[in-house]
Amino acid sequence: MSKKTKTIVLLATALATLLLIIGLQSVIHYPTVAQSNTNLLISAAASLKEALAEIKSLYQQSQANINISYNFGSSGALQQQIEQGAPADIFISAAKKQVDALEQKGLVVAGTRNIIAKNRLVLVVPKNVVGVTSFYNLKDSNVKKIAIGEPRSVPAGQYAQQVLEKLKIWSEIKSKLVFANNVRQVLASVESGNADAGLVYITDAKISNQVKVVVTADEKYHSAIIYPLVVIKRSKNIDAAKEFSQFLSSDKSRAVFKKYGFILP
Repeated sequence: MSKKTKTIVLLATALATLLLIIGLQSVIHYPTVAQSNTNLLISAAASLKEALAEIKSLYQQSQANINISYNFGSSGALQQQIEQGAPADIFISAAKKQVDALEQKGLVVAGTRNIIAKNRLVLVVPKNVVGVTSFYNLKDSNVKKIAIGEPRSVPAGQYAQQVLEKLKIWSEIKSKLVFANNVRQVLASVESGNADAGLVYITDAKISNQVKVVVTADEKYHSAIIYPLVVIKRSKNIDAAKEFSQFLSSDKSRAVFKKYGFILP
């Protein structure tokens, strides 16, 4: 073999080795990128807990690399957390008031606001209670404690106050009212018998076998019960947040909301 030929062979071998190393590095590093996870934190009204848990499972069947975490509470408290800098990628309120406040402060991504569900307000009593058949029975002497959400921070409490004022019984029963930090605490108070009655969403009543619905509030007596969603501007994963937001309006998610008693917008 000539010297020139040997040189060509050596160069070709070196080049092939270099290409092989580059190829192996690509193979080695590619799965690491593909398997990287994205974390999303959704701050949501307490009344959405069961529905959103089921929707999370559905979403992760096709998006296993998206880790969904929830922070449930009263809409007012969640709004304040976000205003004070607490992490959140998405906020879902049980009223427009809290989302309006965040928008006015420039804390949400423009164009991401969307109503994903609606609800109804109901009066509930413990399962074994008789004699309470209307809102006006709340004035009766045997009804000593009535649980509602704190109207300043809990939308369900705000709606409850509106109804009771429209019926002109708010001032008469005000001394009986027990205020809760969120609508699920209202439900728990009635379930335990610590309250003789309470005002919750119909979706809350549906998940409990310890309370019964006495009456559904007429919608003309309160503001529209809606669940607006927004993506938070401080999110580090805005694209992923937008994608999950869209999934919450998909047919699969709508079927879950309907299953739990929510009204579809």
